[in-house]
Amino acid sequence: MPISTLPATSSRFKTILWVSLGLTVLFVFITSELLLITDYPMYHAYRLQVIADRHLLIPHTLAGIFALLIGPINFSSRIRQRHLQLHRILGRIYVISVFVGSFTGIALAWGRPGLPGTSMQAAAWIVCTTAAFLSARNRQIVQHRQWMARSYAVTFTFVSSRVLNLVPAYWSHLGDVLSAVGVIAFTLASLLIVDLGLNWHELTTRRD
Repeated sequence: MPISTLPATSSRFKTILWVSLGLTVLFVFITSELLLITDYPMYHAYRLQVIADRHLLIPHTLAGIFALLIGPINFSSRIRQRHLQLHRILGRIYVISVFVGSFTGIALAWGRPGLPGTSMQAAAWIVCTTAAFLSARNRQIVQHRQWMARSYAVTFTFVSSRVLNLVPAYWSHLGDVLSAVGVIAFTLASLLIVDLGLNWHELTTRRD
């Protein structure tokens, strides 16, 4: 591929990627969160649990939303080049959001069957984000971007894993098992997909 076509190809890929992620968020909101708000019968017991956990769930949800929204902004090369200070400020807010979201998530799962999955997800989130922060502080920009991609992949599992809500068994006696296993599977799959993407050129191109 000619060098001149690479930026255009990269731009198209980013557009397709963010549109796909946006559509996923919309789909999950309609099929999960909207039905939860309207007290859909299948979600009734879960809705009562959400109301009872609201003191932790509110900061957890806000932290997750901040992280989800900041990701696309800070991945923008145009914004990063033109507004570096904004990029850094949003990056710090992202890091704080990750830690708040992680610890409130563990607190929400404490004493419940989903704790192993949530703990693993939170640990991966903290490790990837901390590595991204440290590499940025040490001016290792390539590594910073790679770790941020991993971190955001974990961030997005808070959306993607909610497709399990569409599985009837999730609300039966198998729900606790599916919750724990599902979160772990989505987290590992997301990290694996990102690493395959980061190394795609090396995997598909023979070195001369």
